[in-house]
Order: sequence, then C-alpha cells, then structure tokens
Amino acid sequence: MPFNVQDLSGTFSVGDIAIALSLSFVLSAMIGWVYRFTHRNVSYSQSYVQTLVILGMLVALIMLIVGSNIARAFALVGALSVVRFRNAVKETRDVGFIFLVMGIGMAAGTRFYTLAVVAAVAISLVILVMYRFSWFAASVQRQIVKVQIPPDFGAGGNSTEAIQDVLIAHTSEFELVSIESIRGGALTELMYTVRLKKGHEPGQLIAALGERTGGQRVTVLTGYDQTDL
Repeated sequence: MPFNVQDLSGTFSVGDIAIALSLSFVLSAMIGWVYRFTHRNVSYSQSYVQTLVILGMLVALIMLIVGSNIARAFALVGALSVVRFRNAVKETRDVGFIFLVMGIGMAAGTRFYTLAVVAAVAISLVILVMYRFSWFAASVQRQIVKVQIPPDFGAGGNSTEAIQDVLIAHTSEFELVSIESIRGGALTELMYTVRLKKGHEPGQLIAALGERTGGQRVTVLTGYDQTDL
C-alpha cells in the first residue's frame, strides 16, 4: 500500500512566510508599545502585551494556512473552537487592541502588506491623539465614598440621615449607590458617589464622617474612573 506525503507549502514561498510573520511582529509590537504608553489604569499586564504580539503573528500564520481553501478554514474554526479562555478582560479598550492585532495579522497573512502597515499606523495615531487630548473624558470629577456603620446607627432608626448631613456640608452633589450588610450583619456599608465642593479635600470629608460614625472605617476613592474597582 503506497504511502505518500504531500507538501502543500507550494501555495506560498518562504519569502511570503518571512514577510508575513516579520511584518505582523513589527506592527503588533508597535501596537503593544502604543497600548503601554496610553495605559492609565493600575492593572497593567506585561503578559497581556506580549500576548498581543504573539496573537498578531499567530493570526498571520493561520491566514497563510487557510489561504483560499474554504474546507481548511472550516477545519481550523472547528479546531480552535475547543479553546476556552478563563481570564476576564477588565476593560473594553483591551478588547479593541485584541481585535486590532487580529486585523493586522489577517492583513499580513493574506499578503495585504500595504493595508496592514497603513491601518496599523493610522489606528495607532488615532489612539495616541485620543490619549493626548483626553477625548470623551467626563468634565465632572466624582469620588466614591464608602462608610461603615453599626446597624443601630442614627437617631430614630435612620442610618443615612447623619451621613447625609456631612455630605451636604462637604459635597455639591451626592447619590446613594448601594447599602450592604457586611461582617455577618455586624456592620452596614453605605456607598455614595459624590462631587466635593471647591476648597474641600478628601481628608476633611473622611475626618468629618469618622466623627459621626464613631471611628468606623471610611474610604474615599478619587479618580475611580482610572482604577479598577
């Protein structure tokens, strides 16, 4: 029984492989540096940026394998569908970078080299401009205030009245977001979004709330739109 091995690499040359992988690497690395430069949150991950570079090259490789063969494309979809990712993406912006390197890898793998370069440079410039000029940033800076109080805190059973008196004195606006029982019901945690008045500091608000709550824990989180809650 004859056994023949068929090499399908003739559909593309070694030069095509080198150019596609090299170009996807360079462009994905450039996108990774743009991500690092424009990242504002505290949860920066070196592993995530390295994954962006690897993903761009892998997509280019997959596109070289698929070529114009529809049957091969469906086979790869079925093979890749068994992969499951458990890590949650913390920001929608991170998802955008994933799709960006995938698009660049697809363009390089299908030998649309000019499209890959132009798209990578143009989109990276847009990202840098949005970062530099803070497009779509909220004009009002708000804070998160967390206050822990005993269940029987407050006169007449109104646990929020004394807290709100302090907030009225130190903030121009506030809104109760949640009330949660913690430590097995020993304490109640109130969470507010507030906007401090001009001239008032977070430390002053913490001190005033601490006097009302008898020294229970008070937390004021500023810049929460740029951190991970």
